[in-house]
Amino acid sequence: MITARLSAPVLSRVRLAISPAAEALAWLVLTVDGGRHPIFGAPGPAARFALRDRDVRMIASTLPQGPGYMPDLLSPPPPRGPAERTWADQLEVTAATEADVAAKQVRSSMRPNADAVRAAESGTFAARAAQGLARFWSAAMADSWSGLRERLDLDVAAKSKLMATSGIGEVLGTLHTGIRWNGEAVEVAKNACYWDKAPTDLVISPVALTWPNYYVQLEDQENSVLYYPPQGLGVPTDGDRDAISRLIGSTRATLLQDLHVPRSTTDLSKRHHLAAGTVSYHLSVLHGSGLVTKSRAKKTVLYQRTDRLQ
Repeated sequence: MITARLSAPVLSRVRLAISPAAEALAWLVLTVDGGRHPIFGAPGPAARFALRDRDVRMIASTLPQGPGYMPDLLSPPPPRGPAERTWADQLEVTAATEADVAAKQVRSSMRPNADAVRAAESGTFAARAAQGLARFWSAAMADSWSGLRERLDLDVAAKSKLMATSGIGEVLGTLHTGIRWNGEAVEVAKNACYWDKAPTDLVISPVALTWPNYYVQLEDQENSVLYYPPQGLGVPTDGDRDAISRLIGSTRATLLQDLHVPRSTTDLSKRHHLAAGTVSYHLSVLHGSGLVTKSRAKKTVLYQRTDRLQ
């Protein structure tokens, strides 16, 4: 059991915030382990395609299989400021991590590959990690983030209302059965030896892609986070369509639907009012994932979907 007393100044700074970085890491863990989310299913081909990127593989090697230490620099707490800036700000914080801090965290991770170790020793791990996270997000999550964020926003709104009507103690006591508020301290039902001092700041953040579990980030007093499962996420809604559940993304799902016959990049661009470069990028992901084939008709490259949609 971890126990941390929260002083009045700390309680006054407790805040709710959504963490895109935490969602990205959760999806990457499932991708690496070949796991399946109880609601959103398996990460799918787009996420697996992203693992071809060297920096994404480097990050993946530092992630635990099951419970274990995850380098904190990969999931910096959501900073204060506009929610629309959170993801970009988190990437900047990751990239700016001091080299010795990054190296220590890589050494503490479960199974870093040789590339991760070399990057940590050379001082390039943090910058490459930020690049890898950005690429994984672009390939596997960007298209479907709005649907996921909508569910997270609903939970934050409900928690904010509870805070307004019943106080922060009630919120802290209803995050998860493994997290308790005894009136003076937060009690977390996890074994750990690194929260020796109470946090000076605390963020509570809903994470959908680790649902129904919770976890904690407690190594840094100034950047402590309680990640909890959003309430009501297990209740199906009209928004939980197949494209969202697999996190393929609406744009790729639309292109796939239209590729029941061979079409060119130019044709798809005109039909869906998308830039040719955007269509080309999504087609490359779909092709690399085995969801579409391509063939040449004279000087034109034609794409057509396959039956492999799992």
